[in-house]
Amino acid sequence: MNSFAPFEWIVAFRFLREGRTQTALIVVGVAIGVAVIVFMSALLTSLQANLIRRTLTAQAHIQLLPTEELARPLRQVVNAEILATVQRPTQRLRSIDQWQTLMAGLDEWRDIESVSPTVTGSAFLIRGDASKGVSMIGVLPERYYQIVPLPEKITSGEARLSAEDAIIGEELAKDFGLAIGDDLRLTTGQGGDVTLQVSGIVDLGNKGANSRNVYVSLRTAQSQLGLAGGATTLDLTVTDVYAAERIAQAVEAATGIKAESWIKTNGQFFQAVNAQTISNTTIRVFVALSVAMGIASVLVVSVVQKSREIGILRAMGTTRGQILRVFLTQGAVIGFLGSLAGCGLAWTAVQLWLSLTRNPDGTSLFPLAVEPSLMVVAAVIATIVGVLAAAIPAINAARLDPVVAIRG
Repeated sequence: MNSFAPFEWIVAFRFLREGRTQTALIVVGVAIGVAVIVFMSALLTSLQANLIRRTLTAQAHIQLLPTEELARPLRQVVNAEILATVQRPTQRLRSIDQWQTLMAGLDEWRDIESVSPTVTGSAFLIRGDASKGVSMIGVLPERYYQIVPLPEKITSGEARLSAEDAIIGEELAKDFGLAIGDDLRLTTGQGGDVTLQVSGIVDLGNKGANSRNVYVSLRTAQSQLGLAGGATTLDLTVTDVYAAERIAQAVEAATGIKAESWIKTNGQFFQAVNAQTISNTTIRVFVALSVAMGIASVLVVSVVQKSREIGILRAMGTTRGQILRVFLTQGAVIGFLGSLAGCGLAWTAVQLWLSLTRNPDGTSLFPLAVEPSLMVVAAVIATIVGVLAAAIPAINAARLDPVVAIRG
């Protein structure tokens, strides 16, 4: 009889039916274990994705910055001795050399989704007798909106940035009493002085950014900050946000331009994300071990209870391999049935979570869904765990001496 014959399945299901109470309890135990794994994986993965999305929607994954100016030695003569002191030079607002050529090259990189030049510098916003230091950010809308989706964050007006337009944060608009269509005046330390019209008011999800950011067209910022044709940074987004540091190092090595990833600039946040991932993995491992121990313990008891039947089967010519496969089949069936029930429980738990956890405005706290692929993986893993857990009881059953087993 080959390994695919139905004999093992028939015996395995008969043993499971005869011990239906034990079978039901262990299937429920497996279902709860799988439900915990699936629900916790979906919850922690969605929470992590939501945190990263909120963090990165207002910033680039990687920023390319101009090379810092080198320190210069100043020689002094004291008591006929020459003493050299090194002073760090003041870092002036500078452009990245040949940024247009660099941007065109980065557009061809497979791991990079979008590249956008920006010109960022300090300015004073003046309206009447009030003034405030702000951050002037000059962008190319068609490129920058692929990095930071400002149109999605507009609360009033539109994301229009012509040479006469400006988009400002909510807090800044509130502080200066600005509304759509109002004029504001920006002056810079480089002698720039321009009057712009508010075309949009944006909520960046950060009070500090909302109170200082003023978005203008790239050419407006270039002319007002004294960087004609320049770009102070190149902002990049990548296909895999977790690979941002590796890609940043590759870009820096290839171009010689300083590259900083969000992982480097948000070190503590990234460590927290890593800790969350480790916690998620630890939970899944221990739950899987608990499920395996439960299946193994039930099958060990089943071997003891069914020792006489096993002896009779062996005396009738059943091979050790067939007995082995009978108990491995039981483990696989228990794992598979438990995984199906567990996926159903996990889906129910997700629906309860979505209905009970709401923001004050009634919207979902954050997107949460059980991916079908996660359920498939859970079912496969639970089945494999069931087979592995059944291995030792199956080996013990196959090793039973028929005469000893029949005598009890």
